[in-house]
Amino acid sequence: MPGDSGPLIEALGMHEVDADGSAAAGAGSAETIESLRADLDSLRAEKDEQFRAWQRTQADFVNYRRRSEQERADLVKVSEALLIRDLLPVLDDLERGLGNLSPELKGLTWVDGILLIERKLAGVLEAHGLTPIEAMGKEFDPHEHEAVLREGEPGGATIVTGELQKGYRLHDHVLRPTLVKVGQPSNSNVR
Repeated sequence: MPGDSGPLIEALGMHEVDADGSAAAGAGSAETIESLRADLDSLRAEKDEQFRAWQRTQADFVNYRRRSEQERADLVKVSEALLIRDLLPVLDDLERGLGNLSPELKGLTWVDGILLIERKLAGVLEAHGLTPIEAMGKEFDPHEHEAVLREGEPGGATIVTGELQKGYRLHDHVLRPTLVKVGQPSNSNVR
């Protein structure tokens, strides 16, 4: 038999074969083709839905990864800020102690060692983004300064006339406001 196509013809629902071996369409072959087309369309629709679901899952995963990385970075920043805020009183004490040294102690080696420790601590904190807030002689800013004393009349000019405790910024955020005394500028500054 040339080109034995018996199983194929049966699968397609074609039962009659001409003398030359070509199949004649049976009564059910049109229905079978339509059924196969419907199955193909159904499978294509299912494939498209599966592909869209995969794309959504992929986008969700990318968003999750970005969110996780942002949360991790925020956690590091908050932890760093908490540690630096806890170290500020140590820096304050070192600065206060070294600022009140008598002149005869300033040349001693142990005092030089403590000065070096203070500079190293300040340098490490600065390397992590800590900067002091400048206050003296500036206009009072409630976002950067905390007024604890007022000189002169209430409602007068609010210029920082004294700094009681240094304030600091960590990157672009105020970590600790400067404790200040506010009042009117001295007459020597006004012309």
